[in-house]
Formats: sequence, structure tokens, C-alpha cells
Amino acid sequence: MGYDYVIVGAGSAGCVLANRLSADPSKNVLLLEAGGEDRNPWIHVPVGYFKTMHNPSTDWCYRTDSDPGLNGRTLDWPRGKVLGGSSAINGLLYVRGQREDYDYWRQLGNEGWSYDEVLPYFRRAEDQERGADPFHGTGGPLAVSDMRARRDVCEALIAAAEELGIPRNDDFNGGRQEGAGYFQLTARNGRRCSAATAYLKPVRSRRNLEVVTGALAERLLFDEAGPSTVTGIAYSVSGERRQAAVRGGG
Repeated sequence: MGYDYVIVGAGSAGCVLANRLSADPSKNVLLLEAGGEDRNPWIHVPVGYFKTMHNPSTDWCYRTDSDPGLNGRTLDWPRGKVLGGSSAINGLLYVRGQREDYDYWRQLGNEGWSYDEVLPYFRRAEDQERGADPFHGTGGPLAVSDMRARRDVCEALIAAAEELGIPRNDDFNGGRQEGAGYFQLTARNGRRCSAATAYLKPVRSRRNLEVVTGALAERLLFDEAGPSTVTGIAYSVSGERRQAAVRGGG
């Protein structure tokens, strides 16, 4: 069977792509994920990352090279190996990039990437617990909520920062990012909202979307007559070699 689109990796980007591309019922979409289904209950509990990070069933368990700046030490580098990718095992922080970074990308010639141009997409993605405002949206697929715990030691730290001239900031995704305060979470009602929960789960029943877990991508397949044209992908599931063809090449 041929596919119009083959997406490798069901992480934060892959889940969104699968959702958007399969919205056209005339297009067949294949989503490959090397990890498994997100059935582990610890994935969905906000503090569950203590059980999913460094766990080879949900984490690639990468380590960095030794770093001279760290006296030669190496560091753990968790990356999700499950539907939802790293959004299924991370610390749930919802903090956007800085305005200056997006504006710099635009200055480099990347049209559509200034902060003011990407802000509508941030708002569209959100289901913000606080409600809609010029920086936030409601009704989107990604649940964003305030941290419930308010601890004395955290309040003392914020107060100390204010004494040093660092302003309190109750919204790091608002008009300014500078300051000290509590961050928001990609969670709602005590459950994590991963990319798989937000974007993939609502559309898994689409007939034109096929999701294969435990699928390790091995190599791209090229047209022998035109080596710059990709015709498909080779992957394996439990040691079984498979291929998926892309219609018309890409």
C-alpha cells in the first residue's frame, strides 16, 4: 500500500503532523513510532516522569559526550521513546521561546517566523485554564494549567528575587519573560497533556491514518533513476523487516 505521507517519530512534531495531514480524507498517512503505546499509567501522572525517565521502555536513555566545562562529566539526556515522544516523559513545563529569538529568525529572512506572526499559532494551540487574552487562547488541543502547589520556600525565593530587583512574573508566556515565579504546566485535572493526548488520540479513528508502534526506522528508499527522490522507507517491527512506499516520491 502506498502512502501520501510517512511520518517518522510520534513525538511533539509527529503527532501534530499526523493530526493536520490526516485532516484531508483523501490523503493516506502513516505514522511510525519506535516506542510503544502510551499505556504506562506513570506517563499520565504529572510526577510520573520519575518512573519514565531513565526507563528504557519509555526513554532512549541517551548520554552526552564528556564536557570539559563539566570537568569531563557526562550527563543523562532523556528523550521519549513512546507515543508523544519527550512530551510524554518531560517535566510538563509550558514555557515558550523568547520574543527576541523569533524576531531574529525573521531578521535572517525567515518569513512568517517573527514573534507576532507565530503568536496566533501559540494561542490556537492552547486551552488556557486562565482564559483567553492577547497572549493566550482557549479551546485548543493543548491543556495549559497553573501549578497547584504554592510552597513557602518558593514564595521566599520569589520574594528574595524581588529584593534583588528581579520582578515577580506570574506569566512567562505573556508580555515579558523576565522575572521569578511559578511556571504553568501542560496538564489538566491532574493528568499530563502530551502531544499524543492533545493531537493524536482525538484522531486515531480516522480511516486514512495508520499508526505503527514498535517501528524502528532503518533507512530511506531512493528512486534508482533519480537518487534525490525518496520513494519510501524501510523499517522493522520486532525484527520483521517492512517497507512503506510514498506515492509519487518526495
